[in-house]
Amino acid sequence: MSLYKNDSKKLAEHFFRNEYGKLVAVIARYMGSKNIETAEDIVQETLLKAVAHWQHSGIPKNPQAWLYTTAKNLTLNNIKRKKHESNYLLNTFKKEYQINPIEFSEDLIMDGQLNMMFACCHPSISENSQIALILKILCGFSISEIANSFFTTNETINKRLVRGRKQLRKSNFDVDIIQNINDNVKIVLKTIYLLFNEGYYPSKKTTPFQYDLCLEAIRLTKLLIKSDHIKSKAECHALLALMYLNCSRFEARLDTANQTTIELPKQDRSLWNQDLIQLGIHQLQLATDENSISKYLILATISAQHCIAKTYETTDWNSIVSLYDQLLSIENSPIIHLNKSVALSKTKGNKEAITQLLHLKTNSDIENHYLFHATLGELFKNEKQFKKAKSAYLKAINLTKNSRNIILLNKKINDLVPIS
Repeated sequence: MSLYKNDSKKLAEHFFRNEYGKLVAVIARYMGSKNIETAEDIVQETLLKAVAHWQHSGIPKNPQAWLYTTAKNLTLNNIKRKKHESNYLLNTFKKEYQINPIEFSEDLIMDGQLNMMFACCHPSISENSQIALILKILCGFSISEIANSFFTTNETINKRLVRGRKQLRKSNFDVDIIQNINDNVKIVLKTIYLLFNEGYYPSKKTTPFQYDLCLEAIRLTKLLIKSDHIKSKAECHALLALMYLNCSRFEARLDTANQTTIELPKQDRSLWNQDLIQLGIHQLQLATDENSISKYLILATISAQHCIAKTYETTDWNSIVSLYDQLLSIENSPIIHLNKSVALSKTKGNKEAITQLLHLKTNSDIENHYLFHATLGELFKNEKQFKKAKSAYLKAINLTKNSRNIILLNKKINDLVPIS
């Protein structure tokens, strides 16, 4: 928190990420499923008041408590205002809102967020809209950030949110969440994974990663693990293992000038966080205890292979190729084929990996992703085909929105052997 102590606006933005979902969940649970958008409006107003007040009067000793108190007062004011609109509303609000006082205890926050996560996964809501709703309502994502996570447009996300909110207003999530909770765990985990990825590989931000988003994803997964209502926790433990293991490499991903991203082969492994690696391996063991194979279990095992290898060269690439083959049997997606190609280049050579990628290009839309061209450029460089490498890197630059990716790719171009 000391990072923001002299900047009230940045501190408010920090709390926007960390408290937005908690505030919306508790207020929406208090006000009822038909008033989620009102709850969001109240939280937005709370955060705007925080920026204005903290800039003028200074940051309070307990910013979180200040936000909760302000949100509570705004909620009560909103209810009082609506009570005077008509006698009908007066009777409705008396019945609906005056049973329990507004509280922001840890248990109520946890229950509220769990309820909201699974409410957004109501069967009447499409999967894409479910994920968009959770990212917007519980995680405070902007429309553009959600669009980047889906590799789609703002307009498309707006439409999904409108449809999703419409179904939420119709659903009675205050009553039937628990009985359907186990049917929707996979959708919630998929959403949390998207959230983590946006933090680990930001689409637009100049920063190479966003700690707040990654920590929020970890926190939400822990909520699922703590819940007594979820029968099988294997996938939850596997996803948590994956996030811990990937987060362990944060400190090694930037150069000393904090300007350039350092890729895995060149990272200083002494900077890897061994405590996080051990936490990840522990969660991986808990996941395997249930003898259930999942996408997250395989991805976490791949990450663990990297974390336990003493050097990049001594990584067990054959095991990683085998793990990717298992993953493809579960989810046959172009991005998994792309990731597998790196391991394939270590076991069967760069030419074989290039052949596989070019085949992938003709059978999918992977060429619209900057990582496809960046990977192809690396393989061409390793084969000393420098003109093709440069061309691929330039295509990658045109497709990425992250300025640090552009810096890294330009460096790769400059490091190529001069082309005659």
